[in-house]
Amino acid sequence: MALISSAALEEPRARILQALTRLYGSDDAEALLPRILDLTQRHAAARKAPRPAGWSEHDALLITYADQVRRPPDQPLHVLADLCRVHLTGLVSGVHLLPFYPSSSDDGFSVVDYRAVDPELGTWEAVREIAADFRLMFDAVINHVSAGSAWFQGFLRGEPPYRDYFITPAEQADLSSVIRPRTSPLLTPFQTPFGERRVWTTFSADQVDLNYANPQVLLEVLETLLFYVSQGAGLLRMDAVAFLWKEPGTACLHLPQTHAILRLFRAVLDLAAPHVLLVTETNVPHAENVSYFGDGRGEAHMVYNFALPPLVLDAIARGSAGTLTQWAATLAAPGEQTTFFNFLASHDGIGLNPARGLIGEDGILALVERTLANGGQVSMKQGGDGAAVPYELNINYFDALSDPRSAEPLSLQVERFMAAQAVMLCLAGVPGIYFHSLFGSRGWPEGVQATGRARTINRQKLERPELERELRDPGSRRARVFARFARLLRARRASPAFHPSARQTLLSLDDRLFAVLREDRQAGEAVLCLHNLSNRRVTAVPGPFLGGERAGHPWRELTSEAGSLDLRRAIEFEPYQVRWLQRQGGPIVAEEAGPHSPGPARDGTQ
Repeated sequence: MALISSAALEEPRARILQALTRLYGSDDAEALLPRILDLTQRHAAARKAPRPAGWSEHDALLITYADQVRRPPDQPLHVLADLCRVHLTGLVSGVHLLPFYPSSSDDGFSVVDYRAVDPELGTWEAVREIAADFRLMFDAVINHVSAGSAWFQGFLRGEPPYRDYFITPAEQADLSSVIRPRTSPLLTPFQTPFGERRVWTTFSADQVDLNYANPQVLLEVLETLLFYVSQGAGLLRMDAVAFLWKEPGTACLHLPQTHAILRLFRAVLDLAAPHVLLVTETNVPHAENVSYFGDGRGEAHMVYNFALPPLVLDAIARGSAGTLTQWAATLAAPGEQTTFFNFLASHDGIGLNPARGLIGEDGILALVERTLANGGQVSMKQGGDGAAVPYELNINYFDALSDPRSAEPLSLQVERFMAAQAVMLCLAGVPGIYFHSLFGSRGWPEGVQATGRARTINRQKLERPELERELRDPGSRRARVFARFARLLRARRASPAFHPSARQTLLSLDDRLFAVLREDRQAGEAVLCLHNLSNRRVTAVPGPFLGGERAGHPWRELTSEAGSLDLRRAIEFEPYQVRWLQRQGGPIVAEEAGPHSPGPARDGTQ
């Protein structure tokens, strides 16, 4: 591949220099710029022809550990690759591989070596095997490294260049305003040849924060990101990115320097690998979360939609879609180069911070009580006054919706669970589906007892023969959930109305119904997504909320073989029933519906 042309280099070069100047001042920025451009040119020249950039209605990602399914003596990555080919071809377009690097703790998030694959999981060849069939998202765990890493061990021995790779605040440094999602000590003492040093450890004593005030650290991380691209990464998940820059006397969260680092990463990738998407993981209140879109062109392509999991749980717990509808009506990505990464469950718990200010403290407390009653746990963080406050619900999402000890029919529990998933799948953005959601798992309290870690409740590893046996049994929970997911995912892929940039309109039909109209005017497609979030039968007449022209056309069920419907007449909904209806005949004309969120149009305009 040819080197980057001078014309293509000009604009990103200016963005890189601007970010470097913000971080290190003009003199150091000028000295660093040639090194970064050389690194960029080398990786751009070496990379193979990439997959197309961007996203479409065909896109959905599986979120999974590399060893989520096992079949000894096969390497877990090979087992996962085969499982995905057999069951997920035509359903999902990508796989988010949770950290598969050598690690010392936190289920992979204490990385010992950024550029190696844990030999117990497989090899880089096995990773590339998955990348041949699915777009891969790698974790960039770049806020911290393992205390067992070569970098930190070099620091402990006092070796250059590692002496300044980590943060050792002065004794008099003001750290009283630091915000972090843990109650463990912020600083951890370590012995070095220069005496004891108190080192910054945001998340645990085994996860040592990197010092981005040292430009060499930035260069090391940048080369790591480009190495990931060379190994097949099509998306990079920026883990804990909000904490990257530390400045005593501040909250050390969302600092301007952190955004400058993200802008620099984006500019380099725009040059060296424009097909690669940056995805930010910032489990914070919604307004802070969307700040990582920047101006819509220079920071994240996607942000995790962290408010969605607790708001959907709250809506179904109360049988009311009102708050969820009001919030969803505010969602708008700032342009065609940005969208939301929508999810309900992940390897972590259900974050509560994003819901604060949206459902009130009484609503937060109700979710905490529901979690504990359904066999889950609640993780705490240190609040501004030093007191511990609920931070995360540690519970499998199926269990959060249905008490494992309940005598309810399985069919009703599956309907409730899939109503929640359908809400996530219908919204503008790219959906991410956690492995244990896709395959209908319940919680794993035995794992919590074994590890002593609350998050283990949703991280069980499965044996593939047993999983396959359950999937062959159409009456099993796993088979029922997977079949329903498959039906929704196929329906989603079949209509351009589900393009992440297609128009999104929220309708207020009934407080118990979550109603979204998705429209792609270029393709003339419209889909009305209706979800009963209550345990009651509901009757609604959607027509008056759609406008005359829309209501006058027949609509057909997109996820079943039912015939056409006239939306000017009443439609019945069973408890937790999902109905996705596709508009039949005639182009979409310019007209307004009822209460709505305009959302991004297909061309990125509002």
